[in-house]
Amino acid sequence: MEHELFVVALGGNALLDPKEKGTTEEQMRSAERTCELLAPLLKPEFHLVITHGNGPQVGNINLQQELASSEVPPLSLDTCVAMSEGSMGHFLQMGMLNVLRRHQYRRYVVTTITQVIVDPQDPAFQKPSKPVGSFYTADQAQKLMAERQWIMKEDSKRGWRRVVPSPKPVKVIQRHMIKTQVLFGDIVICVGGGGVPVMKLPDKTYKAVEAVIDKDLASANLASNIRADCLIILTAVPNVCVHFKTPQEKKLGHVTTKELRKYLEEGHFAEGSMRPKVEAALYHLANEGRRVIITDIESLPRALEGKAGTHIQRYQED
Repeated sequence: MEHELFVVALGGNALLDPKEKGTTEEQMRSAERTCELLAPLLKPEFHLVITHGNGPQVGNINLQQELASSEVPPLSLDTCVAMSEGSMGHFLQMGMLNVLRRHQYRRYVVTTITQVIVDPQDPAFQKPSKPVGSFYTADQAQKLMAERQWIMKEDSKRGWRRVVPSPKPVKVIQRHMIKTQVLFGDIVICVGGGGVPVMKLPDKTYKAVEAVIDKDLASANLASNIRADCLIILTAVPNVCVHFKTPQEKKLGHVTTKELRKYLEEGHFAEGSMRPKVEAALYHLANEGRRVIITDIESLPRALEGKAGTHIQRYQED
């Protein structure tokens, strides 16, 4: 029997409940709960890649860097992303191993610290826009801009924050290794927080850059490159909706790329919320992807049966 290959993109909140402090015990517990909800995809007849966000986690790591900066040099943003990949991979691996043994599935789990190539000419480098880290007063922001050459902007009158570029992913460096591990039957955790952004220099060497890659777009890029049968983007709601939170709200069930692109162009999906997920779905399907499901993790079992969630497929007329 031919195995189906799934890429599942988790949100950063899958491991850190906004109501919790984010202790090791809390994140370990959240990871195992998340892995249990992924149980339908852990059966040996499926190949599985898990990607994840890292917004809350990398924010905490950045805060730790700032609080300790008088004692030890703060680490760069790309290093903090890699740290979050490692720690969150640890939590997910532990949760996954326990769930696999509970269901008596004989499989192994591996985390890959993933680097993602970005284009030095990407317009995002000319207009940094992604807020990261803590809030500062205007005086603190001026000092940080002078000392660290940070770009900082006022954020919704709550204070000043650092902003960094958010370039589009070009290629996941470890894509071939990820596919090989998956085809051997291992569950691979990768592309944490969109992966560590790196540039390829004229002398063919690589250099990490301080930027943030959208994790859904990076997941879609990987899914296309490893020829996944299905990309699943897990979010906070069971369906993509148009006219969201209005009396005219309509849940989308099965839609074509043509229909979804029309809704996107009409402005139905908010920036920083559903829009990047829809853009990632359309990117994947435009790059030889077959199928995308967008739903919440509680609805996943029914979504896999076609009974819940938003399903997007590319048809000939698209």
